[in-house]
Amino acid sequence: MIAVTGATGQLGRLVIKHLLKERTASHIVAVVRNPEKASELSELGVEVRTADYSEPEALKGALRGVEKLLLISSSEVGQRVPQHQNVIDAASQTGVKLIAYTSLLNVDNSPLMLAAEHQATESYLAQSGVGFVLLRNGWYTENYLASIGPALENGGFIGSAKEGKISSAAREDYAEAAAKVLLSELPQQGNVYELAGDESYTLAQLCAILSEASGNQIPYIDLPPAEFSAALVQAGLPLPLADMLADSDAGAAQGALFNDSKVLSQLLGHPTRSLREQIKASL
Repeated sequence: MIAVTGATGQLGRLVIKHLLKERTASHIVAVVRNPEKASELSELGVEVRTADYSEPEALKGALRGVEKLLLISSSEVGQRVPQHQNVIDAASQTGVKLIAYTSLLNVDNSPLMLAAEHQATESYLAQSGVGFVLLRNGWYTENYLASIGPALENGGFIGSAKEGKISSAAREDYAEAAAKVLLSELPQQGNVYELAGDESYTLAQLCAILSEASGNQIPYIDLPPAEFSAALVQAGLPLPLADMLADSDAGAAQGALFNDSKVLSQLLGHPTRSLREQIKASL
């Protein structure tokens, strides 16, 4: 059986959708915190098991009989390391053969504040004795698409990425890639995939596409990270999230979100979704 943690999240649901194209639902386990949110998965015949990343015993129960596991990184930044360790320990104790972990693009030398927890998780995996494969996901294009509405409303797109190039991809692309790795009959243990979109763009170039597609002139306004974070807080984001987004943009200015290897599209067997297509769909 193949299990997916965080299965009701934005990425997890998409991974299961792609798994169901190749496997019957009875061979897929959705590990979720709230089973009420997994009713659609249950209706499809997917086995839903309840476990929180912070509940070691529940995790062991949820992973019994599982051969391959997709460990989707926790959304609780600052708590990820012990939570991921709980999942890895449970996988080790229940005989899971392979863990695919959603890590971070360029994590080995990334300046992003998000990198440390991913580095620690990768290190723990290496010491766990469980076979593992690393899916080092780049930035989700959706992270920027979420700013289109405010940009149109305010007549400008703010950020802190300067002229840094960003090789983002759609969440759907990353999900399909994860499913392909889990379904692959080729040995995956020890593989490291640096996953990023085929296109690389600056936020100024994103704004040029947005301006053309929307018919409105939307300039890119680059701010110091502290000012960008403050603006996000003023717009209603929690301070930790605002700081993380500002830090990620600052990292992008240093090349942290750039990768032109096209490993993702090679794994998919088709090009990643274009930025222009995604902007048009978002509009």
